[in-house]
Amino acid sequence: MIEKFYRRIIDGVPTAVIVVDSNLKAVFTNTAFRALFPSGLIKGNLGKVTCCSSSAARCGRDSCRGCSLLDAFDDALCSNMRVSRRIYQKVCTDGFTHDVTYSLTVTPLGGGLCMGTIDDAYELEIAQELQTAKNIQQRLLPAGNWAGGKRYSYMYIPCRDIGGDLPDVYAVDGSACGVIADVSGKGISAGMLSAFVKAAYDKTEKSPAKAIGNLAAKFSELNLDERNYVTVAAVRIDDDAITYSMAGHNVPILLKTGAGITRIMLNSPPVSNWFENPSYFEDVIHYQKGDILVLLTDGVTECKNGRGEMFGADGAIKTLSVSRTAEEFIKNLEDNLKAFCRDLNDDITAIAFDL
Repeated sequence: MIEKFYRRIIDGVPTAVIVVDSNLKAVFTNTAFRALFPSGLIKGNLGKVTCCSSSAARCGRDSCRGCSLLDAFDDALCSNMRVSRRIYQKVCTDGFTHDVTYSLTVTPLGGGLCMGTIDDAYELEIAQELQTAKNIQQRLLPAGNWAGGKRYSYMYIPCRDIGGDLPDVYAVDGSACGVIADVSGKGISAGMLSAFVKAAYDKTEKSPAKAIGNLAAKFSELNLDERNYVTVAAVRIDDDAITYSMAGHNVPILLKTGAGITRIMLNSPPVSNWFENPSYFEDVIHYQKGDILVLLTDGVTECKNGRGEMFGADGAIKTLSVSRTAEEFIKNLEDNLKAFCRDLNDDITAIAFDL
């Protein structure tokens, strides 16, 4: 009866608590602990209880040598002294594996039991929230490789866990449409703004210019300061022509034809609160079957190597010139960028269509 009473008290405290026996098995976890590690288990081996992504089923002294979590409990049991450690662990939640770090204090209780408390559960919770946000953002990316009868391929490499670029491909009235947006900033704020763009962009509007204009009107309702803006390039691909529009997007759209590669530019202001009633325009360019259309963000062209040299539009053009399909271009572009620059300092996004 008293044991149940104490368990009820520990279960109600906000600090994450886990009790481990001499076999390094969890015999109790409280509600706060299970909120951080949503395995659904109150007890069991440490790997399963903490959602460990490596050898959770075989968790134990022999199979997990070097595990900082196991070592912390083992050291406390052997020394019968309190142990504090910084834990680095790979966990798997919602089907995704990610790294977490947290501070663990292990206190011997006697009788072969130790109690572990997580001192910075808030930090761990933030890390998990960031991973959830990353997972959500990944689900906002295009799901297939066909739209409006056109095959496409794309690349999206955020320089942080959460990126500020947005590639989108969809069909309207039988025509393939592509949108590539680059929002100001990086990290969480950029991710939130890119999610806004995804939700606010009107994918029922056939005119790329009107769709961007509608986005600008909705953006102005956010009443953000001048540091926040979005550059956009949008295309609609019909039977033999491409209708395109740009908003502050200084990276050219590239069209590879039998005659060579054309850089397509169109000057319009970015989606921002810098101007009242901005105007957005569109133009048309014709294509033939077998051509390739490419949309990029400046993370591609402004990617710098160790000598400070930029990959540039010329680097993208050279890559496109030796690529026979949209899929081959995206693969070649990723390989060339990684060879050119090991440490990416901006989000890198590209979409390519087989016309």
